[in-house]
Amino acid sequence: MREVDVMGVRVEMPSNQPIVLLREVAGDRYLPIWIGAVEATAIAFAQQGVVPPRPLTHDLMKSLLDATGDGLAEVRIVEMKDGIFFATLVLRSGAEISARPSDSIALALRTGTKIVCAEDVLDTAGLAVPAEQDDEVERFREFLDHVTPEDFETDQP
Repeated sequence: MREVDVMGVRVEMPSNQPIVLLREVAGDRYLPIWIGAVEATAIAFAQQGVVPPRPLTHDLMKSLLDATGDGLAEVRIVEMKDGIFFATLVLRSGAEISARPSDSIALALRTGTKIVCAEDVLDTAGLAVPAEQDDEVERFREFLDHVTPEDFETDQP
């Protein structure tokens, strides 16, 4: 198992399908996982520290774990079969619960729990991006975040 960080949620174009992007902590691989819009919102809220006026499902799950005293020990992304990812929630008691990665990630972000990914999943679905390319990709993202249509206007007719 390799530890991964949540880089964020993006929308893949042209399909408008949300993905959560994970990055290997001690390596150069990224793992994109296609997710639903509701889960994308739940992950983005957790990353941004947004607290909704009423608890979302993942907030409820965290409250249940807190109330029972059996917290979340680890989130594992364990398998990819036919393009579908599978995860396991590992509780402190040792209980393991099968779950979707998107729900697992949303819960992990709310609880501050480590997320790990099976090596074979990273080997199969991970995308290697060397550090120098990673810096270039980040600069490009920053550019896209700040560019406006006016930046491309010319004075020539």
